Amino acid sequence: MTERFFLYDDLVDTKTRFVSFMGQNTRFDLAIVMSDRYYGKHIVLDIQGSRFAIIGPDDLKEEGYLEYAFQLSEEDAEELRSFLYELI
Repeated sequence: MTERFFLYDDLVDTKTRFVSFMGQNTRFDLAIVMSDRYYGKHIVLDIQGSRFAIIGPDDLKEEGYLEYAFQLSEEDAEELRSFLYELI
């Protein structure tokens, strides 16, 4: 068996916010992880949908990004985008 080659193996301090809110059509159960990784972007985990994305302000402005990353309708993605703009 060959020795495992790690590209990196770091332990970092993070701050995680768990938030749940009801939109017009869907419930959002999120974990938002903040650290000094990913150039200041946040890891947003959709707990019920089993999806995640690394999101910064530039990603929120990108058309269709949240719809694709979280498999949301345009209306639901706009509600999520509105919430994330308050955090990111």
